[in-house]
Amino acid sequence: MADNRVVEGRMVTPEKLAELVEGDGVMDAEAIEDADRDCPDCGGDVLSVGYMPTITEFVTGYKCQDCGWRETDR
Repeated sequence: MADNRVVEGRMVTPEKLAELVEGDGVMDAEAIEDADRDCPDCGGDVLSVGYMPTITEFVTGYKCQDCGWRETDR
């Protein structure tokens, strides 16, 4: 799977996608994957990305490719 994906019409890296989900900078991010779910707001495709917002925390973030919906699994 490619490292970069289109989200809301823009090409994003895993780090940028994690920042969109978190709302702030992140230390590190894993590859972007397709999540096995649809967006609850618009029904669009959802992507997932694992990232570290701090040195001691790992979060899985979910972001719709088509709208502003986002969620985390802490």
